[in-house]
Amino acid sequence: MRATAPTQESAGQEDSRKSGSAFPPLPDAAAWQPPPPGTAHRLLAGALPTYYERWGSGGDGERPPVLLLHGGGTGAFSWWGQAPALAERYDVHVPERRGHARTPDVDGPMSYEAMADDTAAFMAAAGLRAARVVGWSDGATVALHLALRHPELVERLVVIGGGVTREGATPAADALIHDDASRELLAGMFAPQYEPLSPDGPGHFPVVFAKLLRMWRAGTGIELADLARITVPVLVMQGDDDGVRVEHSAEMVAALPDAQLAVVPGTSHALPLEKPALVTRLLLDFLGEDREARPVKMMPLGAKAPGRG
Repeated sequence: MRATAPTQESAGQEDSRKSGSAFPPLPDAAAWQPPPPGTAHRLLAGALPTYYERWGSGGDGERPPVLLLHGGGTGAFSWWGQAPALAERYDVHVPERRGHARTPDVDGPMSYEAMADDTAAFMAAAGLRAARVVGWSDGATVALHLALRHPELVERLVVIGGGVTREGATPAADALIHDDASRELLAGMFAPQYEPLSPDGPGHFPVVFAKLLRMWRAGTGIELADLARITVPVLVMQGDDDGVRVEHSAEMVAALPDAQLAVVPGTSHALPLEKPALVTRLLLDFLGEDREARPVKMMPLGAKAPGRG
């Protein structure tokens, strides 16, 4: 999904909803708009030449690092609704993964595990010993694998619109990767975000998209029971009309040792674009929370973790 400033609904969006198409047209904010001066950087993460954006590094004193991981098929620009505000308090790094936007593809299949290892290599190359990690969609799955495979790198974790089991997905989300018409919609959404930017050239998009489809169909490689190994504070966030069932997000929170749940009203899988200010406020509240000074819950009645109180 592309990042935009909040806009009024266009006539085209209204018409698409009346016609019953699956998605309204995205707001007019081209992915190839240049990032603000001074934010664009490149480094070698292991063997992978990686594009990333850095926000907030020019403030006084050392700011805690935050790592933002974008969704599948998109890039760093999808976080423009959150990065500037987060940069007022944090040193924000937004890397683009292999085969996404300005970072080249790598021979062989894509996997969440490999991209988590790429992220660990990026952090090492950027001099980040640990960070507060925020992942959205595919980025959420990569963030979970990062916490499982490299727990020393993750200080706290935010998972946005990312379930862990196939049963956790809504039927509509599952159809996106199995139904021919839905796949065409996805390809039409992602190609304009890839073709103008990729160092591999626009003709490589079908190769990358086929790799993404295979990865999505294979599943996350994570089970609910695995989440018990993530002991840092976690915020599980989703839209109330997301591709993850709300019940599944609640199951994730119950499986995690220290987790909170946020369901953002009136949003879909694109909640950081649809309500950027609200999502940013939730992130700032959670990322800056003092674990030892949390307010005492006055009436915990078991909705978050049935049987645990």
